[in-house]
Amino acid sequence: MINIILAENHNLVRNGIKILLERDADLKVVADSQYSKDVLDLLETGLVADILLANINVPDVEGVNLIKTIKQRYPQLSVVILSMLDHEEFIIDTFKEGASGYLFKNIGSDELIFALKHVHNGHKYICNELSLRFLDKLMSLPSQKKNWALHHNFSAREIEILYLMSEGYTNNEMSDKLFISKRTIEGYRQNLIDKTKVKNTAALIKYAVLNGIIE
Repeated sequence: MINIILAENHNLVRNGIKILLERDADLKVVADSQYSKDVLDLLETGLVADILLANINVPDVEGVNLIKTIKQRYPQLSVVILSMLDHEEFIIDTFKEGASGYLFKNIGSDELIFALKHVHNGHKYICNELSLRFLDKLMSLPSQKKNWALHHNFSAREIEILYLMSEGYTNNEMSDKLFISKRTIEGYRQNLIDKTKVKNTAALIKYAVLNGIIE
């Protein structure tokens, strides 16, 4: 069972998220609060939880400091931010101070549940929309990697698939992570092989490393 503290300032949204999470047999909301800052008071009562799912909608030092304080006092508690903010510096700062996940509020229920379970297993997670945005920005930088990708006319999604392949993800695992079908994953894999004119996946990864797209 994954015990979750939910901090969300809108009552209707908070109640909706709570109902959504508790439909999954592996998730339980052990406490909820209207304000993120009240979480410290809850924890000081001896409340034990695995994940704090908190809404931070103001890109200020206070929000980042809250994450820092929680991680200093309760290092075993993973912090996942659920927010409308897309300020890159703020997002990076949350991870620097110990956050394990960052999700936009427009994500689907499947991705939200997947993210919480992924974080509980000891990993970090950023929502799919944000990961693609960061990837697009990287692709816009003038570098050998950009020229290599553009030469083969790779899409952002194909690059993302390539990175996951290089990290050892299976088709099923990539399907779960990206919320697309296994058949679609297989299609992307074949497109990458066709575009690079290599024989198989191993040769594709080798080609990518030699050309600087994967380090």
